[in-house]
Amino acid sequence: MDQVQLAFIGGLGLPEVLVIGTIAILLFGTKKLPELGKGLARGIKEFKEGLKGEESPKDKNDPSQKS
Repeated sequence: MDQVQLAFIGGLGLPEVLVIGTIAILLFGTKKLPELGKGLARGIKEFKEGLKGEESPKDKNDPSQKS
C-alpha cells in the first residue's frame, strides 16, 4: 500500500489533492485559506468537546446561560 488512506477520504492520490488545493486557492485566495483552516479546526475542537460534555471556559462565565 503506497498511499496513505484515511477512512473518509478513500483513495485520493497526490494528483487529486493537488487539483483540490489549486481549486481552493483559486476560489478563496491565499490570504483567506489560513482563516478558513483555523475556523474549521476550532469548529472540530468544539464539536469534540461537545461530544465529551465538557464546557469551554467562556461558557462558564457567560451570564446568559442559567444553571
